[in-house]
Amino acid sequence: MKSAVVRMHGIAGGLAMVAIATFWGATVVSEVLGNEAAIASVKQGILWGMAVLIPLLIATGASGVRLGGKWKSPAIVAKKRRMPFIALNGVLVLVPSAVFLAMRAGEGNFDAAFYGVQALELAAGAANLVLLGLNMRDGLRLRARRKAV
Repeated sequence: MKSAVVRMHGIAGGLAMVAIATFWGATVVSEVLGNEAAIASVKQGILWGMAVLIPLLIATGASGVRLGGKWKSPAIVAKKRRMPFIALNGVLVLVPSAVFLAMRAGEGNFDAAFYGVQALELAAGAANLVLLGLNMRDGLRLRARRKAV
């Protein structure tokens, strides 16, 4: 049973990171190479992609809590310390930004507010990628240690 939870945790976390990186990369590419229609399409796609990303993050968090339990390992403690920042960043910055940007882009309103929120979204997305990457690194190290024992 625990190995299924471990597997699900890794798959959900990895897919969540791929989704966030895809959203981030698509935003940058559409801004650099695309026109307003391409940007609007990317923003709408990101909003729809939240329907996949949010359950992946919930599954990753829930399985992580179950796996981490009452462990006092420094790696687990570090992962637990990062999670509130990841979650709050997502709930307070990334989701509202995605909604705002999709609405503005859909209206063709690419004003200073749009680009200000987009800059915030890119920074918050990069921060979450770094934090999730650190969590993944720590998780892989824990797994390697357990296999070596």
